[in-house]
Amino acid sequence: MTTHSSKSQDEVNSARSSYFNLPALHISLAFPQATPATSKFPPCVSDYYQFDDLLTAEEQDIQKKVRECVEKELAPIMAQYWEKAEFPFHFIPKLGALNIAAGTIKGYGCPVPYWCHSSLAMLTIALSGTEAQKQKYLPSLAQLNTMASWALTEPNYGSDASSLKTNATKVEGGWILEGQKRWIGNSTFADVLVVMARNATTKQINAFIVKKDAPGLTVTKIENKIGLRMLQNGDILLKKVFVPDEDRLPGFNSFQDTNIPLSVSRVMVAWQTIGISMGVYDMCHRYVMERETIWSTVGSISDNPAETCSNAGKYSSNDSPWERLGSLRRLGKQVALGRELLGGNGIVTDFLVGKAFCDFEPFHTGEGSYDINNLIAGREITGFASFKPTTLTQQSRL
Repeated sequence: MTTHSSKSQDEVNSARSSYFNLPALHISLAFPQATPATSKFPPCVSDYYQFDDLLTAEEQDIQKKVRECVEKELAPIMAQYWEKAEFPFHFIPKLGALNIAAGTIKGYGCPVPYWCHSSLAMLTIALSGTEAQKQKYLPSLAQLNTMASWALTEPNYGSDASSLKTNATKVEGGWILEGQKRWIGNSTFADVLVVMARNATTKQINAFIVKKDAPGLTVTKIENKIGLRMLQNGDILLKKVFVPDEDRLPGFNSFQDTNIPLSVSRVMVAWQTIGISMGVYDMCHRYVMERETIWSTVGSISDNPAETCSNAGKYSSNDSPWERLGSLRRLGKQVALGRELLGGNGIVTDFLVGKAFCDFEPFHTGEGSYDINNLIAGREITGFASFKPTTLTQQSRL
């Protein structure tokens, strides 16, 4: 009988314990792979539209400063906050110091737009507010000393927001707002909310500036999102909320007044999807260059990520649904292929492609669902609006 030498069970257990408690550096040596983006952000190597060539020297300098700030301050912690579905509020002052909010607004300390804050809320105040309102709110919002939200969508009225039920009743000295809003970005921490409500007398839609501490206002964070987890969306309950006359935006008197902010925001959505595509390309490019073996090539995801439609190079607000649709069509393929290129690492947020894969999904419904934007685009061609919903009761009468 042959006796084989072996370690004691205690020695085996000790070795196993030591191995599975190795620092992250040792683990990476034990399991060699490309460098996670959370420790080394990938260099920007893609510029699908040769966008940099369209920028002035001053604009390129702003772009460089923003990129350096985000790569240094936000990129290393982005996956961590995304996993926790929390917003890195400490980053806001750093972003505010760059002086880049609300590039669509002239004056009031506004120089490059963000989504809910600038493209919707600030732009609505700039377009529909009095000079006193603009002077009161815009400078602070431009410096990100205060934050804004834009409340249009309701639990039962998303893409059909023109049918909203939130009610505004005139009373002495102001207005009483009653109703609900849903999916409102930034609403959980916004200092001011631009709320759309139906005028009880005229039946038209008006806009009101509501302060975060207004009695009767309740905002609850929407939990368990599968994408855009850092973005704080909220449910809003307005229960007899009083808004003084000076906080009604007098230039906002119908649903048509949402056209410009929504058109700007839809273009932002299109650019965001393009940005995700470019980020996925950059991550995959670095990943496959660092890996010793890879079964495919990053060149296969380098196609132009958006199929846009414009009027002989002249942009109009009618182009926004086309741009959004085109970018969405291609982005779905981009992120899916990027996730596949990274193999198993494609489903972890360390390499950001998995994060992009999840973040893509909400864009199908941002600023109107994919189908609604298709119908808006169709209206521009035919002149016929076919997206007014028909209730089951109406259908039964047909």
